Amino acid sequence: MSQQQSIEQFLYRVAELCDSQDWDAYLDQFAPECEFHIPQWKGDHEITQDPKREMSLMYYADRTGIEDRIFRLRTGKSAASTPMPRTLHLINNVRWAPRDDGQVQAKVNWVTHFHRFGESGYFFGTASYTLRGDGDDWKITRKHTVLLNDKIDSVLDFYHV
Repeated sequence: MSQQQSIEQFLYRVAELCDSQDWDAYLDQFAPECEFHIPQWKGDHEITQDPKREMSLMYYADRTGIEDRIFRLRTGKSAASTPMPRTLHLINNVRWAPRDDGQVQAKVNWVTHFHRFGESGYFFGTASYTLRGDGDDWKITRKHTVLLNDKIDSVLDFYHV
């Protein structure tokens, strides 16, 4: 399998694990130190850059943020996610480049369709993943997502992006 195929298959699997709500396997795709960031828009064509100094739609400095969200989903402590929506993640235009530190930078375009309470919606945008080799597979060490349709008239959570 080529590097391109390996990266694509990994990203497709991450999306499938999220859609099937296989939270243990999904969480295992993220390295413990993984940063997860969705910046906020400053204007029509400018997003925030520093999650520690500027507003973000979502920011977790490491995987514990996603772990907490999954704990809340499992224990019913997330009223905004009860019931859980059905989701379908579509990823395309996968591009990648090696980094100087031995990791890989992968960029994708994505759309997530969701259905809850008899209504459907979608979010779309771009995402940049930093991936570290893990044997014959990958671990996500950073996920930076730009949400292009940021008028949020419903819940936005990690499983939407």
